[in-house]
Amino acid sequence: MAIEQVREYFRKAGIEERIQEFEVSSATVELAAEALRCEPCRIAKSLSFLVDDTPVLVVTAGDVKIDNRKYKEQFGTKAKMLKPDEAPERIGHAVGGVCPFAVKDGVKVYLDCSLRRFDTVFPACGSSNSAIELSIPEMEQYSGFIEWVDVCKNP
Repeated sequence: MAIEQVREYFRKAGIEERIQEFEVSSATVELAAEALRCEPCRIAKSLSFLVDDTPVLVVTAGDVKIDNRKYKEQFGTKAKMLKPDEAPERIGHAVGGVCPFAVKDGVKVYLDCSLRRFDTVFPACGSSNSAIELSIPEMEQYSGFIEWVDVCKNP
């Protein structure tokens, strides 16, 4: 199960006890915000795309949407999201629990600048009922990101 892979990933860093699991679903931004009792904008949503047949994750704030023009400028192609049934095979996590931790080899992770307005954010941890609170420097450290991008519409 993907959450176990994420738990092991964070165990190596000594922070696995910070993973929160809920009795309720946290599979959407709204449900995660409810479970965490925080503003939806602080949910770090991981969006899965294909760029030249390479799986790409763009982690954004929960209150923004992809700006197709900015995305095309950044990646040189139209935004093409993975189909839900492709996510486990290509990323390593099912939709609702997609996160930038313990992903499959070859997945490229980008952090969107929409996250920078927060001290901490809440990404999922590989399941549809989990999250972890991380500071922005921790997101950089643990996500294995390639670079910061600006591919979203302003909130």
